[in-house]
Amino acid sequence: MNNPITHINITENVTLITLIDVPITQNILAKIFLALAQKNINVDMISQTSPLKGIVNLSFTLSDADLFSAIGALKDFKNVIPTLRIEVNSNNTKLSLFGESMKTTPGSAARTMELLGDNNIDIIMITTSEVDISYLIYASDQAKALSVLNTQE
Repeated sequence: MNNPITHINITENVTLITLIDVPITQNILAKIFLALAQKNINVDMISQTSPLKGIVNLSFTLSDADLFSAIGALKDFKNVIPTLRIEVNSNNTKLSLFGESMKTTPGSAARTMELLGDNNIDIIMITTSEVDISYLIYASDQAKALSVLNTQE
């Protein structure tokens, strides 16, 4: 089978922020991202858990350089949401795998996940579209991940 991945893009110095116990009321998700935008922070990968009793966990990535500004913007939400917890994981790398034929090639994600897993490369976060898969991994695994993914058939 031909490899549907035609290009791999790397983004270094990526921070993952996870907001735990976010109520999905009063347009709070929009307010969170507006607060970040007002600090001129560009958010990249976004993932949300399914609601459970009106509560979600929200994860998103941004540049390591924006971490302190982001925390400043998010701290205000602790006044509105006293149970809110903020977890931070910095110094990561985003691998974005692109390929037009990925949308018609079943198993593209499974094969790349298997390759990374077989090489002890932890996947911290995943986002996808029809033609790309983005993996957030530890920066220390970047060279190994690129080597593994560039040698797949």
